[in-house]
Amino acid sequence: MNKPSMRLSTLFSTPLGEAALAAPLGVRQGCLVPAQALHARVAQWTQTLRLQQGTELALYLDDSLEFACALFGAWHAGKTVWLAADLTPATLAALAGRVSLFVVPESRELSQPVLTPADLPAPSAEHLPLQPLPLQHLGVVVFTSGSSGEPQPIPKTLQMLFQELDALEQLWGPTLGEADVLGMVSHQHIYGLLFRVLWPWAAGRRLHAERHAFAEALWAAVQAQGGKAVVVASPSQLRRLPPQLERLDVAAVFCSGGPLPPDALPACERAFGCAPVEVFGSSETGGIAWRQRKGVGPWAWQPLPDVQWRVSEHGQLQLRCAHMPEPQRWVECADSVRPLGAGFELLGRMDRVVKVEGKRVSAQRVEQSLMDGGHLEEVRVLVLDHGGREELAVVAVPTAEGWAHLEREGKRDFVARLQALVATSLERVTLPKRWRFESCLPSNSQGKCTQQALQHLFDPRRPGVRVRSRQTQSVELLLDIHPRLPQFQGHFDGHPIVPGVAQLDWAQRFAHEFLALQGRFAGADAVKFQQVIRPGSAVTLHLSWQAPLLSFSFQSAAGAHASGKLRYESPGV
Repeated sequence: MNKPSMRLSTLFSTPLGEAALAAPLGVRQGCLVPAQALHARVAQWTQTLRLQQGTELALYLDDSLEFACALFGAWHAGKTVWLAADLTPATLAALAGRVSLFVVPESRELSQPVLTPADLPAPSAEHLPLQPLPLQHLGVVVFTSGSSGEPQPIPKTLQMLFQELDALEQLWGPTLGEADVLGMVSHQHIYGLLFRVLWPWAAGRRLHAERHAFAEALWAAVQAQGGKAVVVASPSQLRRLPPQLERLDVAAVFCSGGPLPPDALPACERAFGCAPVEVFGSSETGGIAWRQRKGVGPWAWQPLPDVQWRVSEHGQLQLRCAHMPEPQRWVECADSVRPLGAGFELLGRMDRVVKVEGKRVSAQRVEQSLMDGGHLEEVRVLVLDHGGREELAVVAVPTAEGWAHLEREGKRDFVARLQALVATSLERVTLPKRWRFESCLPSNSQGKCTQQALQHLFDPRRPGVRVRSRQTQSVELLLDIHPRLPQFQGHFDGHPIVPGVAQLDWAQRFAHEFLALQGRFAGADAVKFQQVIRPGSAVTLHLSWQAPLLSFSFQSAAGAHASGKLRYESPGV
């Protein structure tokens, strides 16, 4: 069989026989989609996009099959695709000056023309012949995750993408066989794009339209499709697998996007019957190395087949590989490493030195010191601007014991306990001033914890929140209604209460944060405000999302406060 790179470049330009046209190339809602239908859809996208002005377009489609057809259509039309991580106003505004067209699920008001799948003309009997894709074509522009700053654009040629697929298939193709690939991560990032969309078609496997962000949905999909499956997930998803799910025997589980904690490994093996294959890389470099932690460590990271590596005199990882822009040039990464057997051990990032009031502070060292106290599961340190002054801030996930201390001692004393862990190594002016304690770190559709998401937690309008229980379409949250919340201003002097509009905003805000809320707000139904919420209250917020309705209720020891339903139109974004 040809290499994956050769197969992809000619996938939609090679005439197929009757049997090949009838063979399934995709799956949507449990139904097989034949190659003929997908070839016709790619031709539709190609013809339509050839008529559009400009060479740069932004692409965001939630359906992976439709996304793949639009992607290949754009390439055959000579376009460069900018992958939008989401459809938030900030993301769309950042792309507006870079592209001449937005391809999105539904019509919306944007500064550039908008094209949706519904805008494509009816299929014609005659399709323009499609030529093999030129490998030097600038195929996509992806963005860095934003975990260490503002997301930066990274251009990728088709050759860079396809050669990385050759390495993946060489390494794992025989193990995967013809297994279907089911994804928990989004295809709008480089990891999901390669593993969920391009690799399946490059190796002749079926591409699934749906993303299964929650474990319960993934389990149902694997059991429904029958046969072996490949799972593509993130560390944040794998470390929160519900223990009650029955075991799935899968061909492989891939994990990328950050470190997978060692204590998550037993649950993964129990759930899937195998240890996950962890892939280390970045948007800039693509995949670099892999490991599969079985038995007793230590476990070295092994380079992918086309990757060469070495350690600089300063202990930094240096790379060169076929799927980077200059294959023969050594590139120095910001990762500190040391050799371990035939591979290397990661020691942390060397670019996480921040400045606070002109003083240099190692965020990684602060995080490690806080973790050494034994009361935190995860922690992230960042710098916030507070009235023109830089302040060190901490977002932490306490252990069960940590939560007990927090509830028993109160936040002030618990913070003092943690500050004592770093006080000996930091100057007083650089000690963390801002703290948030959460049930889990925020993550995007790739499972990445971004700077923007961390900063969002310090929005003064956001009450403190702890997850009490969470399922695929519902969540129960405990809100700390702090007296300094700005929602109390003007409501009312001497008798402060949380206004009803703020409660509706919280319901929508936390549904976006913790549930897969989709669509645009279209109205409210059966909203009742039974009694006021006062400062200092501990309020439980129940949210349940069943498109197109979001049900909510606020309750506390005092009884019911509010309930109702919020309606959303045009789901699927």
